[in-house]
Amino acid sequence: MAHPSIVILTGAGISAESGLGTFRDEGGLWAQHRIEDVATPEGFARNPQLVVDFYNARRAQAAEATPNAAHAALARLQTEHPGDVMLVTQNVDDLHEKAGSPNVVHMHGALNSALCGACDHRWPAPLQMAVGDVCPACAQPRARPDIVWFGEIPYHMDAIERALSQADIFAAIGTSGNVYPAAGFVQLAAHVGALTVEMNLDPSETVALFEDTRPGKASETVPAWVDSILAN
Repeated sequence: MAHPSIVILTGAGISAESGLGTFRDEGGLWAQHRIEDVATPEGFARNPQLVVDFYNARRAQAAEATPNAAHAALARLQTEHPGDVMLVTQNVDDLHEKAGSPNVVHMHGALNSALCGACDHRWPAPLQMAVGDVCPACAQPRARPDIVWFGEIPYHMDAIERALSQADIFAAIGTSGNVYPAAGFVQLAAHVGALTVEMNLDPSETVALFEDTRPGKASETVPAWVDSILAN
């Protein structure tokens, strides 16, 4: 396999070492709110101010964060590997981009993007969004964070599934394995014979489905894995 086609999925665990909390962090942003209140369309309809304030806080936190060695290693893989490398993230921060990754597929949206609830136009989000912000395309006061909430369909699924169907290697990094459809990617990749690798601090819910598991901090396991890929 001279130039394997690689699909990588990253989750909250890769950003945790950069100081961005996961769903389950005690005392973190998520712990202070119910998911139903801040990460669903119904929550936004009930209390848009709460939701906007929540994502403003997350956006400010992400703006201050810096990428770690795992982000840097994946950027190096994308730029130096002669084969295809699709980097898919469940994260809504921009740490992959800050690290130099040239192309990142944000399946759950992005904090630095705003979305119009009326016409689906997207534009760069200000650091502090406000309820009733006006869409620059249609002038409706329907701006919302460009985040895929629970009950909504993740972005770019056709492209992701197409890449998985042609993958030689699939790696999941820092993911819990309990949020679908991302948790099912390993099965799609394994079905076409791809080598499947999990790099996680703790075993995911789907760890038994992976051929190769590498426990530990992403900042340690990911650079070592990238080195091995590029060496071959």
